[in-house]
Amino acid sequence: MTTIKHGVTENKTQIIFQLIQVFLVGLTIGMTRTVIPGLADTEFGLGEKEFLLLTSFVVVFGVVKAIMNLLAGRLSDSYGRKQVLVVGWVVAIPIPFMILYAPSWNWIIAATLLLGVNQGLCWSMTINSKLDLARLDQKGLINGINEFSGYAAVAIAGVVTAYIVNLFGAREGLFLFGIVVIFLGLASSIFYVKETMPWAKLHQNNSAPAPHQSLARLFIQASWNDKVLLSLNQAGLVEKFTDAMVWIFLPVFFLSKGLTLIEGSAIISVYALTWGGLQLITGPLSDKIGRKMLIVSGMWICGIGILSMPYTDTVFLWTLEAGFIGIGMAMLYPTLGAAVADFSPPEKRGTLLGIYRFWRDFGYAVAALTLGILAQATQLLTAPFLLAALAMILSGLHVLIVVPSKK
Repeated sequence: MTTIKHGVTENKTQIIFQLIQVFLVGLTIGMTRTVIPGLADTEFGLGEKEFLLLTSFVVVFGVVKAIMNLLAGRLSDSYGRKQVLVVGWVVAIPIPFMILYAPSWNWIIAATLLLGVNQGLCWSMTINSKLDLARLDQKGLINGINEFSGYAAVAIAGVVTAYIVNLFGAREGLFLFGIVVIFLGLASSIFYVKETMPWAKLHQNNSAPAPHQSLARLFIQASWNDKVLLSLNQAGLVEKFTDAMVWIFLPVFFLSKGLTLIEGSAIISVYALTWGGLQLITGPLSDKIGRKMLIVSGMWICGIGILSMPYTDTVFLWTLEAGFIGIGMAMLYPTLGAAVADFSPPEKRGTLLGIYRFWRDFGYAVAALTLGILAQATQLLTAPFLLAALAMILSGLHVLIVVPSKK
């Protein structure tokens, strides 16, 4: 019988398998990040001023992924992490076929719905499983390496798919890339990933018991009654204004400036690589110096970076700004998740993290819809940049005022 011990070193083999999983999950979403917005006009007949139609696929993604995050946390606490992970990969199987044969933009929206289910179930399980395996004082480290692996994959997929699309065409390129990644994800989740609920139960045994609460009660507590969790949840929601800008509007912005799809993808990859790579530093750093100032500073850095981008006009400056925004995301992203875990009893951690991820990814829908309406109403591509920057700065101020410096 295997002795169950907590710790990154003690469970390094399974943690590596889980990192491979989140890398594949990142590749799955990354293949849609620059190609689909960039080719919406040529492949699916969207005009360059049809901002609401352009944002619709991200709205659907955000709503579905948010709901899946909420359900995944509860389901994984009840039925185990591995089962939810495998189901998430099974749901993704039709996505490449839908993109390949899509006769209209509605098919892309439907494929994005399935992508939201896949991301909500699979990404949630990779972080929950690693938190099960780690010690309680390693939450920042775990969030850092998890998000590094996932968002490094997002960056890589954005560039690789841009090249593949250039060689084979949009539909065929995304199909080839997607079918390989999803098959690898499903096979490895079945044959190599272990169920980590025994490690989660050991965490529970080592902590004081807390009374049982329904999902609805916990949702109300985390979303309204608990002011600290409320502040962290709103920050998670608002930071998606940054990522929605990068996902939806930056490819269109760069194309409007005369850049090719590959050139735009390369700049955007700097954002994702900086975000992913620096989380190896910021996640563990938050375990040592605390979460609050990393979150607040990260929100403000993102806001400044977004604000500056539409007022510059060279590839060099856009690349610097993309990296600057990536630094801000690296500071806030793993730290927010770790902060929520700080304030969550172990036996409710999966559910409370699921509630946080619900609000965080619901931010995709809120941001995409709000930014899309503003762009549609003003017919100005600069307007969403201004709104996203303001939202990030005000959200960081809320965290500064409400969240304690130390748990």
